[in-house]
Amino acid sequence: MPQGKPDVVPDDGLTTRQRRNRPLTIVHTGVGKGKSTAAFGLALRAWNQGWPVGVFQFVKSAKWRVGEERALRVLGDSGEGGTVAWHKMGEGWSWVQRSPESNEEAAREGWAQVRRDLAAQTYGLYVLDEFAYPLHWGWVDTDEVVEVLRSRPGTQHVVITGRNAPAALVDAADLVTDMSKVKHPMDVGQKGQKGIEW
Repeated sequence: MPQGKPDVVPDDGLTTRQRRNRPLTIVHTGVGKGKSTAAFGLALRAWNQGWPVGVFQFVKSAKWRVGEERALRVLGDSGEGGTVAWHKMGEGWSWVQRSPESNEEAAREGWAQVRRDLAAQTYGLYVLDEFAYPLHWGWVDTDEVVEVLRSRPGTQHVVITGRNAPAALVDAADLVTDMSKVKHPMDVGQKGQKGIEW
């Protein structure tokens, strides 16, 4: 991590403050655990800064209860930090395609809502959880997403999670982390645990 002065200063005509405060597109991809967990950690930081946070869960079931949802809703309602809005789309696990037609329709409507919110500058941070899947499966056009993110107004930050993030999204993003798996308890037959997986 550079201390004080960066190694390279771009010749982009921006002041240090302007460059520091520009909106970021962040992608958490790869086969390892922790993509959504890291994104929800960013949501906690955004809440602490007083930013309104919008979480859009793509493909995962609306019945699926994740610990981060309850925690962020409580924080959002506390009146101490930013507000939190939570939107769920889809019918099943992100890694098991159930009822593809209805999931595809829900993903497209979810993206349409994200576009409307970006245009209205509704949130300071958008968590598009598992959004890499609808892009990878071709349900939502990656080039359109890249262009909308590139031209979004204000200083809205967007973090996208999910395996197989398309190359065009990775290329356009400002920060990309590829989570690799070294070991996982499920490799030896252990089921998911409360507090670890949800």
